[in-house]
Amino acid sequence: MEQTAIYQCPNCGAGLTFDAAKQLFSCEFCLSEFTREQVLAANSEEAQREKEAAEAAYNAQMNEYECQSCGAHVVADEHTVASTCAYCHNPIVLVGKLSGEMKPQKIIPFHYDKNAAKDRFLTFVKKKWFVPKSFFSAEQVERISGIYYPFWVTDADTSAGLDAHATRVRTWRRGNREYREVSHYEIRRRGMIHFEDLTTAALSEEDKHMLEGILPFPSAALEDFSMPYLSGYTAKKRNLSQDDVKGEVKDRIVRYSERILRNTIGDYSTVEVQKSGSRVLRSHWDYSLLPVWVLTYRAKNGKVYTYTMNGHTGKVHGELPVSPLKLGLFAGALAVVLTGLFTLIGGLIL
Repeated sequence: MEQTAIYQCPNCGAGLTFDAAKQLFSCEFCLSEFTREQVLAANSEEAQREKEAAEAAYNAQMNEYECQSCGAHVVADEHTVASTCAYCHNPIVLVGKLSGEMKPQKIIPFHYDKNAAKDRFLTFVKKKWFVPKSFFSAEQVERISGIYYPFWVTDADTSAGLDAHATRVRTWRRGNREYREVSHYEIRRRGMIHFEDLTTAALSEEDKHMLEGILPFPSAALEDFSMPYLSGYTAKKRNLSQDDVKGEVKDRIVRYSERILRNTIGDYSTVEVQKSGSRVLRSHWDYSLLPVWVLTYRAKNGKVYTYTMNGHTGKVHGELPVSPLKLGLFAGALAVVLTGLFTLIGGLIL
């Protein structure tokens, strides 16, 4: 028998939705508001399921949607209506129940609700002179979508080392002669370094690049995964496993370790790193869902522009379209001004 995740209002029994602005669960019928703990306490069956459910139980509660136009895949609980693609605005269709081990361990709830996300977008884009009006029309802005994106969050204990050659140069003058003394040093650094909450997108390269602009997410905001937070939102389906991103995480640990050890080297004239390395002793991985507001725009030439906003910090990123009309009008006005200026200067000279 299929399990469902229906979180009911303790007062009237209606369904609850998560209000990102208030960080509370709200009932639209009796206008009551509850904390996560109150919701789970009042829905004891769901609370027990949340504690004991394995990946299969989570997958059974989630539907997968596919855009037939751009191929994007998202997942949502069965009470969230996903009718248009957040990427290309075309209709999306239900594929079926989510399969595979997709249950997250951690989540950061949305801090900005849809109205706040729209306001922040308009504030950002209206400062850009050459953006076409259709990019921030009321109909376009209404399409902004709250999506949980998949990430791997890693803690690691490492043993790191660095070997370097350094010099210290001393110069002085005596009479008409200048003297120069060069001292050479062989430097070794060894240490144990703990890395906390290394965040890596669990998606393909195209989505990875898009998400880099709104990082970081504050690790202190991570909470144990709770199904009610998904109410009213969709989640992007991950396509990179832990094994797929291990190499990327390892490379970051090596780079960060070298930087940390390099910063312990004191005041020398030159420092040349000859060898560095880091070995992971222990690591812990959490599959996590992190909040992002997404708005896409298809220009007349067919190019798709994507605007993103960190759903917790409000940091924005995106490549913005340029209006040829606005750009042309500006160029024309500038040409008129310059022509008049040169004419005036020429008249004064003559």
